[in-house]
Amino acid sequence: MRYLVATDGSTLGDEAVRYAARQAVAFDATLVIAHVLTPDSELIDGTLVLPGEEAAVEEGERVLENARSVAVDVADEEADAGIDVETQLLTGRPADAITEFAGETAADAIYVGHRGLSEEREQVVGSVAKSVVDKAVVPVTVIR
Repeated sequence: MRYLVATDGSTLGDEAVRYAARQAVAFDATLVIAHVLTPDSELIDGTLVLPGEEAAVEEGERVLENARSVAVDVADEEADAGIDVETQLLTGRPADAITEFAGETAADAIYVGHRGLSEEREQVVGSVAKSVVDKAVVPVTVIR
């Protein structure tokens, strides 16, 4: 079994990793932790430029390393169980990237935090989480 958890480095993203790691340990599943790169972009003379691309990759790798550490800590707490953890940086619109990657890698379930680092606080469920639920073809668990 393969469980995909998407994180953006937020507190709820870490909670999603913890929950998914517990499930992966319980069901002897591989945990795949994904982060979608969203560098700032500009349109300069008709050309799309991603000035923060290198910084976004570095930040994405930092987010994934932190998430891996969270997952390993959970596995250690769960009766010293081991856990198979993979990490992946994705690009594109977050919900599309997450659901497409889930399909490409035959994920059995997706875990996401109900709200990430977005400044839009008025929604009950974050737009990425809602879009993942709408687009996914496997069960999605939204962590609150």
